[in-house]
Amino acid sequence: MTRLILATRNAGKLIELKAILADAGLPHELVGADSYPDIPDVKETGVTFAENALLKAHALAEATGLPAVADDSGLCVDVLGGAPGIFSARWSGTHGDDRANLDLLLAQLADIAPPHRAAHFACAAALALPDGTHRVVEGRLEGTLRTTPAGTGGFGYDPILQPDGETRTCAELSAAEKNAISHRGKAFRALAPVVAELLG
Repeated sequence: MTRLILATRNAGKLIELKAILADAGLPHELVGADSYPDIPDVKETGVTFAENALLKAHALAEATGLPAVADDSGLCVDVLGGAPGIFSARWSGTHGDDRANLDLLLAQLADIAPPHRAAHFACAAALALPDGTHRVVEGRLEGTLRTTPAGTGGFGYDPILQPDGETRTCAELSAAEKNAISHRGKAFRALAPVVAELLG
């Protein structure tokens, strides 16, 4: 069985990715970057989700000699010109402080009426092989931002994004419901046949 490294140390994201890729029928052993603690985190110096996903996937493939999958994703708010975008995880200044990021964004949008609160989650998923071969695919989840958080599931901005056609936020959906419609679910389902093509 081919070992496939998932370039994340985020436990919530790792569980989500494993579920999505397993549902896609990939017969590979999926392990997180935390299985390789000596490998330093990659600086996300790209200016797009795709560039950052590729940076992480290539770095991990090069360091381990194994195929690596990485994603970069974030929330893009129409009225903010697509921000926070690639800065989603560090919008408040501290990387990975979900609550601070959420609170800052809600404060910035406090005076924006519901009809103008359109936003989407975007995800770029990349596969990189040790020989330098790579592929990138993308997925989106369109929705509207709530004025107050709701739900305890998921992570990041899930408590404030209400997907189009839904009455609940992403954080109120079950893991299976969320994976079925999410930006990450769409991107990784699109990546699954690419993995099958390149790795068998």
